[in-house]
Amino acid sequence: MTPAYSVAVLGLGAMGLPMATRLRTSLTVHGFDIDPARVTLATSAGIVPFTSARDAVTGVDAVLLAVRNGAQLDDVLFGDSGIAASLTAGSVVIMTSTVGIADVTSAAARLSDHGVALVDAPLSGGPVRAGDGDLLIVVGAEPAAREKAAPVLELLASTLSVIGDKPGDGQAFKTVNQLLCGVHIAAGAEALALARSLGLDPESTLATLSAGAAGSFMLANRGPRMLEAYDDDGAEVLSRLDIFVKDLGIVTTAARAAGLATPVAAAAEQLFLVGQAAGLAAEDDSAVIRVIAPSA
Repeated sequence: MTPAYSVAVLGLGAMGLPMATRLRTSLTVHGFDIDPARVTLATSAGIVPFTSARDAVTGVDAVLLAVRNGAQLDDVLFGDSGIAASLTAGSVVIMTSTVGIADVTSAAARLSDHGVALVDAPLSGGPVRAGDGDLLIVVGAEPAAREKAAPVLELLASTLSVIGDKPGDGQAFKTVNQLLCGVHIAAGAEALALARSLGLDPESTLATLSAGAAGSFMLANRGPRMLEAYDDDGAEVLSRLDIFVKDLGIVTTAARAAGLATPVAAAAEQLFLVGQAAGLAAEDDSAVIRVIAPSA
């Protein structure tokens, strides 16, 4: 009998727990988080709990990582409590975060010394879509590594696009994607702030813009939250503002390395940086409208 495919999910937060729960429908899932409360939630969902990341990854076919940045990636793999030495040769590490090309290619090279492949698989979609297996995932990895990771990726993604054959290719695509997303959010905020300043009704303006040529996914998605940004409690935090400080920093750094000017992305990056400096880092990224127009 073929042994059951097993995957360790390290980090059981807003995205990690619904992904682990989705994977549990078909696979054996090990879970680890530094917060015992998150481990308890995972256990109640049928995920096998572990008290250390190293124990969680021992013997599994794949490890799924959702980290904040390149420093965290390096630490979880190669730090004092890093998992690299505990991984089974022939297994894969599936990297789902946007951290930049250089950090992923460096990690992939170091993991290869342990006989482990890195699957560069940044994703788009929130917690609800993660739990439903409705994520967009772009993949950069060698064919054998993609095949090894397929049971995980196919359960999580409704759209799975192979963008290249090496780690870093997924990050390159996501860098382009985040350029557009960050610019669209900033442009939408500027447009709605202008509408309000001209005396237009914000709600009807948003509805009419979204129905015409000026509409975009980001305007339709973030626009209502931009209007809520002036409420006493602000908009519900679905994507933190400082994520786009990070992501647009990745964009402009990659562009400089490529010798390419990205003036629109750079302007958007500055808006998010100003928002972070103004204390909006942990607020929803729609709060960037308050950088442009501090009050309603």
